[in-house]
Amino acid sequence: MLAIVNGRLILPDDRAGGRFEAISGLALLIEDGRIAEVMPEVRLRADHSDCPVWDARGQYVSPGFISIHIHGCFGADTMDEKPDAMKTMCQNLPSQGVTSFLPTTITADMEDIQAALGRVREYMKNPWLAQGAEVLGANMEGPFISPLHKGSHQARHIKTAHFSHIEPYADVVKYVTVAPEEMGGDYGFVQKCREAGIIVAIGHSGAIYEEAVEAFQHGVSHATHLYNAMSPLHHREPGVVGAVLDEDYVAEIIADDVHCHPAAQRLAYRLKGDKLVLITDSCRACGQGDGVSELGGQQIYVEGGLATLADGTLAASVASMDMVVRNFARNAGISIPRAVELATRVPAQELGCLDQRGILEPGRLANITVFDDEVNICATFVRGQICYSN
Repeated sequence: MLAIVNGRLILPDDRAGGRFEAISGLALLIEDGRIAEVMPEVRLRADHSDCPVWDARGQYVSPGFISIHIHGCFGADTMDEKPDAMKTMCQNLPSQGVTSFLPTTITADMEDIQAALGRVREYMKNPWLAQGAEVLGANMEGPFISPLHKGSHQARHIKTAHFSHIEPYADVVKYVTVAPEEMGGDYGFVQKCREAGIIVAIGHSGAIYEEAVEAFQHGVSHATHLYNAMSPLHHREPGVVGAVLDEDYVAEIIADDVHCHPAAQRLAYRLKGDKLVLITDSCRACGQGDGVSELGGQQIYVEGGLATLADGTLAASVASMDMVVRNFARNAGISIPRAVELATRVPAQELGCLDQRGILEPGRLANITVFDDEVNICATFVRGQICYSN
């Protein structure tokens, strides 16, 4: 048993309609890897006087961040064949406050994507391998996208969406991105994904507004990195961006201040609210500083927080989860606890694991992130075990 004390716990507050607020004077009691109780500190001292305590020193105590769209970090990538690549991600992500994540594939030869999904499955089924952030499944970004909106994906590997490509890995894939205009009006793929419990997202798409709305009506329920690699908002043709902002579906947003201007982030929050999920979309160069790196078999160049292909095309990001939470709170003009909600409760609800993660409540896993007022990570716990401390 362990109690985290002297922190500002980020919790749902009934007085704020259940929205996250920071509440002081409470202790978080952990037992067997789960949250046993949230109680007043005075009662902890009275009822559990012999319980070991961990002093949060006045910092925020938050649900662990859930990263649902991340290609790589710290020199490792989801597509890497080397066996220790996934472990590198698992062991280093807690330094960004991440306690669980979806390793994300990129458009490549289908055999290579399937091999990556197999490696993800291994970490899902053997969580002890991670020794850090938990692998919840895979986010499959490509190859079912538009050649005209491929971004940093390689056009030669783009394919038409067929469920047979992912059926053997239906237990692994949690998200898959499609460009609906490339599907020829056949939404059988989307229906089969829904039946398998896989979320289908619109992204890397040049669909017009009506095509995007039709896709939502046929089971697409998510948007991959809002604004980026999709037809933009225009007053005579609202495009995918207009449809996503107009419809009541969840959208990812890269709040690195490179992929999305602060005003665009603020506008998205005003229109979408808690239908946004903060993501990094980071590549292996994240955490490694400036220099030459790699993404999807292509060289990328990192300078001052900007990652590009040789032709200047944006190539994923080098942002960390703590960074995007900090940026989004500032840009949207909201409190840190409200921004945290978009990196914890909202993705947990999307993934169908809110009963286990995303909120600091009794019975849920003790996946916890502690950070200061600038969202600098102080400590991270996974299943009650401290796996990062600064």
